[in-house]
Amino acid sequence: MRTYDTTPADAPYGVLLATDRDGVLTAWTRRAESLLGRHAKDAVGRRIQGILAGSALPPWYGPGELQQPAEWTGLLEFARPQGALPLRVHACRIAVTGRDGPWTVVSLAPEATERVDEVDAALLRWLYESSPIALSVYTVDLRCLRQTAAMARLTGLSDDERRRTRPSEVLLGPGGTAWEQRLREAAENGTEVPRGDVRGRLAGSPDRARVLIGAAGPLADEVGRTIGVCSTFTDVTEHRRARERLTLLNEGSTRIGTTLDVPATARELVDVLCPRLADWAHVDLLENVVQGEEPGPFTGSIALQRTAHKSFRAGTPEALRAPGDVDVLPAGSPPVQCMATGRSKVLTTSDQEIKDWMVRDPQRAAMFRLHRYHSVMVVPILARGTILGVVVLLRSRMAPFAEDDRLLTEELVSRAAVCLDNARRFARERDVALTLQRSLLPGQPKKQTAVETTSRYLPAGSGAGVGGDWFDVIPLSGARVALVLGDVVGHGINAAATMGRLRTAVRTLADVDLPPDELLTHLDDVLTRLHAEAAETAETSGNTGNTGNTGNTDGTDGGGGELGATCAYAVYDPVALTCTIASAGHPPPVVVAPDGRAWVPDISVGPPLGVGGLPFESVELSLPEGSLLALYSDGLLDVRHRDVSQAQAQLYRSLSDVRAPLDELCAAAIHELLPHKPADDATLLLARTRALGPGRVAELQVPLRDAFVADARAWTAERLAQWGLDDRGFVSELVVSELVTNAIRYGGDPAHLRLILDRTLICEVSDSNTTAPHMRRARLSDEGGRGLLLVAQLTQRWGTRHSRNGKTIWCEQRIDAAG
Repeated sequence: MRTYDTTPADAPYGVLLATDRDGVLTAWTRRAESLLGRHAKDAVGRRIQGILAGSALPPWYGPGELQQPAEWTGLLEFARPQGALPLRVHACRIAVTGRDGPWTVVSLAPEATERVDEVDAALLRWLYESSPIALSVYTVDLRCLRQTAAMARLTGLSDDERRRTRPSEVLLGPGGTAWEQRLREAAENGTEVPRGDVRGRLAGSPDRARVLIGAAGPLADEVGRTIGVCSTFTDVTEHRRARERLTLLNEGSTRIGTTLDVPATARELVDVLCPRLADWAHVDLLENVVQGEEPGPFTGSIALQRTAHKSFRAGTPEALRAPGDVDVLPAGSPPVQCMATGRSKVLTTSDQEIKDWMVRDPQRAAMFRLHRYHSVMVVPILARGTILGVVVLLRSRMAPFAEDDRLLTEELVSRAAVCLDNARRFARERDVALTLQRSLLPGQPKKQTAVETTSRYLPAGSGAGVGGDWFDVIPLSGARVALVLGDVVGHGINAAATMGRLRTAVRTLADVDLPPDELLTHLDDVLTRLHAEAAETAETSGNTGNTGNTGNTDGTDGGGGELGATCAYAVYDPVALTCTIASAGHPPPVVVAPDGRAWVPDISVGPPLGVGGLPFESVELSLPEGSLLALYSDGLLDVRHRDVSQAQAQLYRSLSDVRAPLDELCAAAIHELLPHKPADDATLLLARTRALGPGRVAELQVPLRDAFVADARAWTAERLAQWGLDDRGFVSELVVSELVTNAIRYGGDPAHLRLILDRTLICEVSDSNTTAPHMRRARLSDEGGRGLLLVAQLTQRWGTRHSRNGKTIWCEQRIDAAG
């Protein structure tokens, strides 16, 4: 008889007892003692019905012994001191050597075990047949034993096709090889493979790249020995692609259109498209679009300018055109058809449209074959109902373009199209504004005796647009010269137009020969009136129902917005070697002495023009001959990106070589301060002072008595003879006679006469009376009133300038003929 007492007490199943053919208990294990509460000595030898809760024999006994089953499983209730206990019974007949008839060996387990077994079986069926979990079971040598139905759907292989296959035979490519190696390590080391991305192509659909999340772990027996490996896959390809599309759209919205520059925007578009969406991408625009013009209708072949392209290959070997080159496409080509219909096309090289195109373009066909391009997408660049160009994408290493690729590309291109159109419109407006501004700015300044000048104007290189910087060099009476530099707030056509109006106003006020502070006061009034007119115009437009947008693409106000400007106005006198400067909110100029010492003069900077009601002050500086005066706009210092003191120090260094040619100094200053395109308009005006020495200036005090007129005429003739201008003596003596007579009769003491030999012969008579003379037409009976008329007829030009101490009447004669 076998010994059953060695059955572990905590075993869920076990041999607990045995009976002979008559139902007498012949064996009773310790497990039975623990479970049923009876010692073996109280149980062995008794019939089995004595330990059952009922008196009936168990089902494996009964008449017709041979008809009883060799095995039986079911439920019986056993008697215990604590009460009846239902147990699951498994009875099995065995032959026992030396005994008469078979014994029945009985194992017992709690009643619930039957349900657990049923649930386990049901769970396994659900797992393999209905579960969404894609699971494979491998042997330790990584041969497939079983797979779930979900895995079969994922791989496209049936159970028979999967059986005995290795992981790398199902998941193709480097990703499959790496995955198999990780499973082998799990089988050898008994370690888990944590969840992670697995990329490759499944054998059932080798043309489609997949992104899977894989996890695996070893299968061990009761003693911990690894007997296999279980792995799971979750297909996240579509989820990842959707996330990548959203990421790409978000990236496109932030990377495309960062500047108002057409080529830069096209480059930003191809940078987003390639290499993440295509292996090659290029943007071709209509030629007039690149030039900022309105795109017109097109028929037949179309000339497109390559604006930007990009390849995933280094050096863009596919490029048949360089950026800036023009490519003429035939009427039947997919890009032209795409532009004509305004609809995208997704094609393969086997489609007839591509074949026909390649026949007409052998060079392009050779490029397709060389680089094995198989899929083509053509998307029109359409903005505000207008076709601007086309985007072409090619694929060689990726799967052919699908519908979701087309939708994503169209979204990116549509966003870029608006940016390209904005850039085109901005370029056109910028060109108009720049043309307007340059037409309003002075050309090459005429040579002045008082100063040598040069200038540089750099329009903004950013999207801000052309600003309102202006400068001017204005000749004044008495060989003096006015240097002007101003900056209108804002950018665009409005700023350029306002700049032109202010420059004209400055010219007009300079002709009146006002002192700098008074000139700025009048200029402030001009700008205030301009603002009032603009506000009135905007209000009138609103009252008449004009609700259109009057703004500009650069963000400046198109009508009633605030107007403002800054201006520095300096007058240099080469005779007195003085410079009188006034500023309306503008940076003071830099002065460089002949010894190279640079400084910023202490000037009272008044409020910007347009504020109104506040006074301006002038400061007079003594400037030795050879001094350098530098007027500039704030864009030159670029104080938004650096410290103003550091910028001024750089300007000082660039101007330190005061004897160098002005063009070189100007170029050095621009290079030092603005190595790249400026963010704002930058203007620099340099003037090197000169002097009119005593040999070219003659002065005479004029006593207020009529007899002195003859002395003045004689003194004039003597000076002209010294200067070799005897042939100008008659006219000059006559002019001096009339001006001195006016001063004696209508002027105030003191008075004096001054002759200046410049490019013209200048005659000035000054007195302390501030009343301005007026030229009038004298009647035949009048004894006087013809003096100024006579002066105007005999001289090239004449005028009056006022000072705080009186007035000066001056006139100029040409002396070129005198040689």
